[in-house]
Amino acid sequence: MTNSSFMLGSTAAPGKRDIKKVPFVELFNDRLQGVVSSGSDIERVYVSFFAAESLDFYCSTNNNRPCGGLGGYPCKHLQTLLDEAIAQYGIEAVAQFLKVPGDVTRIQSTADIIAHKGTVKKEPAGEVFSRFLNYLRYLELAASHRPIPEMGWFV
Repeated sequence: MTNSSFMLGSTAAPGKRDIKKVPFVELFNDRLQGVVSSGSDIERVYVSFFAAESLDFYCSTNNNRPCGGLGGYPCKHLQTLLDEAIAQYGIEAVAQFLKVPGDVTRIQSTADIIAHKGTVKKEPAGEVFSRFLNYLRYLELAASHRPIPEMGWFV
């Protein structure tokens, strides 16, 4: 399931997400990753991720400038990404996907996951940002009553 942004088997309905803040979040390729809007510049977005198991993390602009909030601790963009992933998939699914050590049923908040954080792991933002742009192309499709499974992250 690590190469899919879908969480099969989950019966919980997704919670309400703020897509203006975090227009894209997915559990994919052993990472929780997504795009987070800048709070100060409407034209800037940040690409952020947490790696499964190690909980290493990174945040940069879509043109690979490091986030100024990274200082050995997840910045506000990473915390927002985690909050929105929990709203989308549920805290237990996110904790299981990230392989947070210990009993995942005891994980109650974003802070509980961040308490197990790894280290800063610099990686280019291109792959994640390209996936986001690829999903945006669905906005240009003609309206239809048939479901498009990949549009689930908009809900």
